[in-house]
Order: sequence, then structure tokens, then C-alpha cells
Amino acid sequence: MPLALDPAAQDLLFREARTANTFTDEPVTEEQVQAIYDLVKYGPTAFNQSPLRVVLVRSAEGRERLVKHMAEGNRPKTASAPLVAILVADNEFHEELPALLPHFPQAKDMFFSERPVREQAAALNASLQAAYFLIGVRAAGLAAGPMTGYDAAGIEKEFLDGDHKVLMVVNIGKPGEDAWFARGPRLSYDEVVTTV
Repeated sequence: MPLALDPAAQDLLFREARTANTFTDEPVTEEQVQAIYDLVKYGPTAFNQSPLRVVLVRSAEGRERLVKHMAEGNRPKTASAPLVAILVADNEFHEELPALLPHFPQAKDMFFSERPVREQAAALNASLQAAYFLIGVRAAGLAAGPMTGYDAAGIEKEFLDGDHKVLMVVNIGKPGEDAWFARGPRLSYDEVVTTV
């Protein structure tokens, strides 16, 4: 077999996994979220930087504050999901680098002393980490409903500070009734891969 992962795991993480649009009311526990993070924190990023921050929205008050910033079509999904995570890029991630790079402590000053460089690095590497997070949600036997239909400035003002930028909002839980849209097509290998 060309893949080391067994077929059931391949299906769980990729082939059968879908973006959920409805959820059951079964709660998502703190232990599940901790296990997801502890699994995906090892995903590769440049310089082992870890700019992803996760804001878990559990309270009714927090949910109300978030839903008003979601696009109209996303409001019912976000209002009813057992857990919602706001995935965020921390533009001051470089402050953690000396601890993450004991063999290269000067990286913080050499590469990330200028704000535009940090913002670009934070956006790219936090997006990588967000993708790992979605796969981790699937590995926990849960469904994720990632969304970018929202008022980013409103969410940032409501939940974040000027050093953090929202990447996506993710509804998390067990899929509910009629959770899936029809599977959309994907590009084939030959449409994507070239060899030089």
C-alpha cells in the first residue's frame, strides 16, 4: 500500500469527512479539545512558530456576541453547534520563539523584528495550524464546520485585540440530521500535479 495510514483512518480523516452544517446537542468536552490540540500541535510550521490561538465560545452570552457577526446563512449553524472555535493568528507569536527554538534563539530578532514580516508569517503558519486543527477534530470522531462568512472586524473588536486576526470560525460537534451538502467535485491528480 502506498499509504501507511489504514483505510478506515483515511476515510475518517479525508474521504468520508465532510463539512457539517447541523449538529446534535451532544456536548464537546474540554478533554476532547485538549486531546485535539495535543495531537495537532506537532504539525510542521516555519521555525516551529505557533501563531494559532483558539477562542472557544461555550457560553450563551459569548455565542450571542459571535452570532451577530456571522453572515446570515451561517447564523443558525453557529447558534446551534455544541462548540464554536474562533481560530486566530497571533501577530506577536515571536515572543514565544526563544522557548520554542532553544537552538536558534536569535530567530526572534533576525526574522521577526518588523511587524509586516510577522503578520505574513503569522497568517501563513496559523493557517497551517488551523488545517491541522480541522483534521484533529475529525480524528476525535467529531465534525467541523469551518466558515469564513463573517464580519472579521466585528469579531476582532468583540473578542480579540489589535495583535490578533481572525482566520475562521469553526462549528464543532457530532453531525446532526441532514448535516451534509452533496459532495462537491475535486480536481484530479493530473489536473494538479506537474513534473519538471
